[in-house]
Amino acid sequence: MSTHILIIEDNLDLAKLLEMHLADLGHRSTLVLDGIKGLQAASETKYDLVILDIMLPGLDGLEICKRIRARDAYTPILMLTSKSSELDRVLGLELGADDYVTKPFSIKELMARIKAILRRAENLGTEKERNEEILKIGGLHIDTQKRLVQIDAKPVELTAKEFDLLYYFARHPGRVFSRTQLLDQVWGYGHDGYEHTVNSHINRLRAKIEADPANPRYVLTVWGVGYKFNDELMG
Repeated sequence: MSTHILIIEDNLDLAKLLEMHLADLGHRSTLVLDGIKGLQAASETKYDLVILDIMLPGLDGLEICKRIRARDAYTPILMLTSKSSELDRVLGLELGADDYVTKPFSIKELMARIKAILRRAENLGTEKERNEEILKIGGLHIDTQKRLVQIDAKPVELTAKEFDLLYYFARHPGRVFSRTQLLDQVWGYGHDGYEHTVNSHINRLRAKIEADPANPRYVLTVWGVGYKFNDELMG
């Protein structure tokens, strides 16, 4: 079955161009030209990917990304921006976007990014099928099929990236990862220079899963190197 992609872009010529190239790759797409209708479309239908422009009439892309992530932690989001501002890119990643492309961009590069995002989503699903349905480490339970997390039998609400980050750590206990390695493995390529995004996600993850985030039990800091999952908790 072909993937269904939502395009929220107010430039009709560009949106039609994207639709044409996605069709060439075998993807089905829906076009929406303003932010309010785009958020409504994303709320009413399950999509395999949302391509989201930042500068939109009605409601800007950053706010749409924030609202999508508030209720849907898992649908991949690729943000488009006509600005070269680092702030826009950082905000997009902080709000839960999976990747971004700055205008003007080549269609070839954009299609490569789309393929990478969809491949990562597919690979994550395949990896979950290969591994245990539930990981139990100390008081931490990770249901890899339902993407649910519990601490001492209490549910924990994680965003998609927080879950992916925790899951990646838990699958490699004791292994130390640099921020760059975590960006490559959890966020994918194209985020060089955004190591602080890893820091902020780990801080938020600790705030949700650690009894004392200042003295973490699960995700440990290895000073001068990066982070690791505490392998002493493994049974």
